[in-house]
Amino acid sequence: MLQHFSFKPLYENKQLPGWSVSFFYKQQRYTAEYEPDGTIKWLGETPADEEIVKKMIHELMLFHVYD
Repeated sequence: MLQHFSFKPLYENKQLPGWSVSFFYKQQRYTAEYEPDGTIKWLGETPADEEIVKKMIHELMLFHVYD
């Protein structure tokens, strides 16, 4: 489970999509950029079980941003 998930727009002009996301997973902090097409670009380390983490991020973004 992701903890302390937060996101913010990459650009001041909120019409340009893209978000910076950060969270803790298994007691380690991760940061990434979430692009409008759902692509996730990791900034720093990539989680060992990347596909599981990506699914959790997609679910949270759908709930918070696209709802």
